Formats: sequence, C-alpha cells, structure tokens
Amino acid sequence: MAVMKTSCRFGLLALLVLSGPIAATRAATIPVYFGTGGPGAKGIYRATFDTEKGKLTPAELAVEIGSPGFLALHPDGDKLYAVANVPGGPGAAGYRIGKDGALEPINTSPTGDGGGAHIAVHPSGKFLVTAQYGGGSAALFPLDAAGRLGAAKLSRHTGGSRVVEKRQDTPHPHSCFFSPDGRFALVPDLGLDGMVIYRINLEAPAIERHGFAAAVPGGGPRHMKFSPDGKFIYLLNELTSSVTTFAWDASAGSARLLATVPALTEAAMAKEAFNSAAEILVHPSGRYVYFSNRGNDSVTVFRAEPATAALSVIQVQPVRGAFPRNINLAPGAGWLLAAGADSNTISVHKVNPATGELTYQTKSVINVPAPICILFGAK
Repeated sequence: MAVMKTSCRFGLLALLVLSGPIAATRAATIPVYFGTGGPGAKGIYRATFDTEKGKLTPAELAVEIGSPGFLALHPDGDKLYAVANVPGGPGAAGYRIGKDGALEPINTSPTGDGGGAHIAVHPSGKFLVTAQYGGGSAALFPLDAAGRLGAAKLSRHTGGSRVVEKRQDTPHPHSCFFSPDGRFALVPDLGLDGMVIYRINLEAPAIERHGFAAAVPGGGPRHMKFSPDGKFIYLLNELTSSVTTFAWDASAGSARLLATVPALTEAAMAKEAFNSAAEILVHPSGRYVYFSNRGNDSVTVFRAEPATAALSVIQVQPVRGAFPRNINLAPGAGWLLAAGADSNTISVHKVNPATGELTYQTKSVINVPAPICILFGAK
C-alpha cells in the first residue's frame, strides 16, 4: 500500500466500487498471487478475482520455486518479487508479469543470511528490503531499471528482550514497511519487542539505523500498517494477540506508543491450546482494522477512530479455514481474502462498507497448497 502507482490504482478502484449503482455494473477481474511454504507447495500460484461477485478462479502454479513465502509488487505494477530459496541459499527472486498474469523470471539474488520472512519494494522502485527472521537482519537489494536484483546489503539487529523464553533470546526481524513519504523503513522485530527504524539514503541506495520504537514487553511484534493519513501505526503483536498503536512523527521519523488492545477475549484465548496473531490490515477509509488469529482461526474486526487510532472490537469472524497466516483486502476494499495455511484454502468474505463487518461467501473457497501470502496484481 506504500507503493505510489499501485496506491493510485487502489484509490481509483475503491472509488469505482463504492460510488454507487453505475460503478457496480463494471466488474473488474484482477490477478491474485499466492506465496506458499509447506507440504505440497511447489511455488507461486495464481488465480483471478472478480471484484463484483467475489469469486476466485481455481489456482494454478505460476512458477516453481522453493518456499516463496511473502510477495511484493513493484510500484510500476509489472514486476513481482518474492523471498524464496534461490541458488546460493535463501534470498529474493524477481519476475516480470505478462499480459495474462504469467510470471517470467528476471533474476535471483541470495541474502547471505537466514530465510526471509517478508519483503517490500520501495516506492521509488530503486530497491527492496527483506526481513530475515532466523538470521536477525534486514537486507537491501538494489534494483536496476529493468528490475534486476543486485547483491544484498545486510543490516544486522542485536540483542533480545528475553521476556518470552526461546522466542525472544535473539533478534527476529519479522517484516519490513516504508513510511508514507518513503523516507524511512520500519522493521518490526519479534525478538526485540519493538520496531527498528531505518533512514533511507535513496542515492546509494542504503538504509541506515535511525531509531527504535519499543512496544509492549513480551508482545512479539510481527506486522504493522500505517493509517491512511500516515499519522498512526497499528502494530500486531504475535505472542499476545494484541494491537499496539503509535503516533507517527513523519518529520522526526519517530513513533510514540499510545495504547495496546487485545484482539481476543481471555475466554476465547483459553479455548485453544495455541494462539498466534499473524496479519493486520487497515481499511482505506481508516475506520476499520482487520487482524488474523491462528489457533482461534478467525479475523478480528476493530472499529478505528481515525482522529485518535482508538480501537474497539466489533466482530470476530471465523475464516472457515485453518491457521490464517495471511489476509488481504481486494482493491476497492469490498472483499477480504483469508489464507488457511493448514487447510490449503483461500476463503472470501464480503466487507460491509457501512460497518466494516465481514460475511463469509459460501461458494467462493479455492484450494492452494500451504498458502501464506495473498498479493493482488495490477488490473
């Protein structure tokens, strides 16, 4: 959502979907890609999604590659990148997107560290960043004019909060995001209980450590999203299944902690032997936040106050799948897709634009082996 041209396209689709009966007659069919990792998965899969009917076509293998977990779209919309196992070890892979949604290999580049957990392309299109959970680093890969990946430049994290034994003894960078103005990169680190903030040197290109935003002890930060106006950050805590909100100072590149709100009640948490939060989304209106729960196998819907980022739970929606490691809003925000990593399913839920609540679409489930990322392509 931080990419410039993709954001413009997203805003246009949102206008078409929400503007009334005339727009509703214009169906949009868009490609959707699935990153995978687990038994039976062979690579990146693709399908098409009808944003009027909320229907997915059956998924097919787009390209074979090992463990292409998370995916990211280039701001031009014509290239896709994945963290994956590449020649030389864990790294990143680039693909050119054909007119029919086919993926044509560009090149690959190893990280020189542990496997990547997340990937994001800078709005300039000049580089991308990956987060290495096991290796404890963030990596910058320069991109040339053709989208080719250069050699990785590592920035290592140090320390560990040690609040949760074995999970927080060392750094575990879990994801990477860019500030709305593209001046900073933020890397939530589960092991450090906070977000490492990097200043971006666009000319090099390079990332230089700038600051750190501490979250709640033992929370285990995993993913985050900015509010649509760029004033707030919603940080998902994996280990405590909660959201910590921050006020973002764009000029200083700093984040001030505001509050932490649980996604599930204590009673709901107690019903499962294991609970772990996975993904967080913000509706383009800024009025709703969506949060996936593994174990409880649900999506928590929060009502958000755009002026303060205050959150309140309004719905806990079963995903009708197992272990929703990823969820994503379709362009236009009329539908939410949920990836059941353990059920090998993608389920579709209709978003009520007036309330933010979800309704499960009973005949819109498809099978994808071990899906862990959902990425919508350009129209």
